[in-house]
Amino acid sequence: MTKPLVSFISAALLSAIALDSFAATISVKITNLTQAIYFTPLLITAHGSDTKLFRVGESASPELQAMAEGGDLSGLVSSLEPVGASSVINPAEGLLAPASSVMTMSIDTGVNDLLSITAMILPSNDGFVGVDSWPVPAEAGTYTLFLNAYDAGTEANNELILDGSGAPGMLGIPANPGADSGSNGTGVTTSEANDRVHIHRGTLGDSDLNGGVSDLTSNIHRWLNPVAKLLVTVE
Repeated sequence: MTKPLVSFISAALLSAIALDSFAATISVKITNLTQAIYFTPLLITAHGSDTKLFRVGESASPELQAMAEGGDLSGLVSSLEPVGASSVINPAEGLLAPASSVMTMSIDTGVNDLLSITAMILPSNDGFVGVDSWPVPAEAGTYTLFLNAYDAGTEANNELILDGSGAPGMLGIPANPGADSGSNGTGVTTSEANDRVHIHRGTLGDSDLNGGVSDLTSNIHRWLNPVAKLLVTVE
C-alpha cells in the first residue's frame, strides 16, 4: 500500500515542478489582412493565468478602453509589469499598414504559458485586434492563428473623424491614417446596446464623401473578420 502512494505523490510533485518550470522561446509574426485598416502599436505579451488583457463578454478595463479608443498602451503595459509578463511593445515601430507584417524574434516566455496580443484598429471608434490567453504549446513548431477584431463596448460607433477624440470618453475616431475618408457625416449612431467587449460588427460607411451618416467610405473601409494572421514559432 505504501509504494503506490509514494509513486503517486512523486508523480504529482514531478508534474507540479514541470508546470512551474514552463519555459519556451517563441517568435511571433503578425500580418494585417485588411485592405484599408491600420493597427496602432501592438502589444505582444506572454503571461500567466491570473492575467488578462481583455475578457470577451465582460466590461472593458480602463486600460483596455484607453488602448481601444486612442491606441494608448501605457496602462496595459503598467498592469503587466508587476506580474512578470514577457512583453514586446510596438514591434512595428508605429502603425502596421494593410497587407504589412511584423516579426518579433526570440521572446523568452519564462514561466508564462499564455500569449495575448492587442492593438487598436484605425479608423474605428473603439475597435481593436486581439487574441486572449492563447496557450503556448510546449512542442516545437509553427502554429497559425487568425485574429478577430473586437469592439471594446465603451463608445458609440458614430464613424465620425473628430479632432480631439481618442481620449477615453471623447466620442469620435481619432484619425484615419489612410487619408481616404469623407467628412461632414451626421453620425451612424449615438448609442450601443452592447457595452461589453464583443466581436466588432465592422465598418458600415457610406458613399457620400461630403456628408451622409459616416465619414468612412463603404467601398474602402468595410471589413470582415478575421483581420490578422498570427504565426507563432516555438523553438
